[in-house]
Amino acid sequence: MSRRRIGFWYRLAAVICKPPLLVLFKRDWQGMEHIPADGGFLTAVNHNSYLDPLSYAHYQYNSGRVPRFLAKAGLFKGGFVGLMMRRLGQIPVYRETTDAATAFRAAVAAIDKGECVAFYPEGTLTRDPEMWPMQGKTGAARVALLTMAPVIPVAQWGANDVMPPYAKEKKLRLFPRKTLRVKAGPPVDLSAFYGKEPTAEVLRAVTDTIMAAITEQLAELRSEPAPAEPFDYRKVIARERRAAREAAKAANATAAADAPAAPAARTQQVRSTQQAQEDESK
Repeated sequence: MSRRRIGFWYRLAAVICKPPLLVLFKRDWQGMEHIPADGGFLTAVNHNSYLDPLSYAHYQYNSGRVPRFLAKAGLFKGGFVGLMMRRLGQIPVYRETTDAATAFRAAVAAIDKGECVAFYPEGTLTRDPEMWPMQGKTGAARVALLTMAPVIPVAQWGANDVMPPYAKEKKLRLFPRKTLRVKAGPPVDLSAFYGKEPTAEVLRAVTDTIMAAITEQLAELRSEPAPAEPFDYRKVIARERRAAREAAKAANATAAADAPAAPAARTQQVRSTQQAQEDESK
């Protein structure tokens, strides 16, 4: 797919989306020279705002290589959004079903045809308290090893100032005018992993390599050092569940310890009442 073959539906989406983006936001775009001019490739992008897919898509569109996103299957079901998702050739992801692998097959097929497929390896908005990329999922790694296509790390920052993730009030903070920053880096070197059996260990190593490249680009965008280790949300969930189980056990133990004392307490209360009545009758 050359830089010139964008297509009617992507151009229509650009006509709808670009004017408000141009008016409402400033842009700081870097590294566009790393976007391949021809051939299939992956982009691996960090995710810190519900708005950043638009920011990234704007950047990628202007590079001349439009992306195909892997998106939740529910977005394809109906209405104008569903129509546009289908017409733009985006790839539905059926999570927690037997069709989950279909998205990866479609991604491989698209790359083999010379297209760009965009992955959000974190799978959701980052949970890192400082909004650094957290530990990624292995989907992008699987496709990268199957296709051996270039993997371009893309970092973005600024959309989170407009629409912070997990904010209590989901409203845009447009003023003062914010800058949407996007930076692509050179292809991630995964040659050491080519030809290896895609075991869990290999996929984790490839994923960590990709996430480290994204984090490096983000550190340059933010002009500050990244954390030594990525945030692992699974460990946080495991700790919270363990703490909840321990709290439940402690509560049950306390209830069990208090249960035998209850009848004695009621007996003592009856005796106190009887004694008070006897005292009144004297």
